[in-house]
Amino acid sequence: MGKIFLVAPDAPLEDVAQLKSSRTLGAQGIRLGVLDNSKANADHLLNLIVEGVKKEFNVSSVVVKRKPTSSRPATDQVLDELAKEADLVISAMAD
Repeated sequence: MGKIFLVAPDAPLEDVAQLKSSRTLGAQGIRLGVLDNSKANADHLLNLIVEGVKKEFNVSSVVVKRKPTSSRPATDQVLDELAKEADLVISAMAD
């Protein structure tokens, strides 16, 4: 399985500020991945996030994967596909 890095949005600011990336955005744009947890309205929230990212960055592609149910983890196959097809993955839940 590919590597997965999680960034918790509730992390203390001083911890987040220390995160640095050596990667740069190439001219070809970001391959954006979306993992929908299948909760009600998650797709609407994710669509809003994707549109916001597209306004700020060059996005070359968007691949969307949906879990069959919110109570189960994504399968290894789904995670592997996202790792292969996306530079960055956004996941969110809603109700």
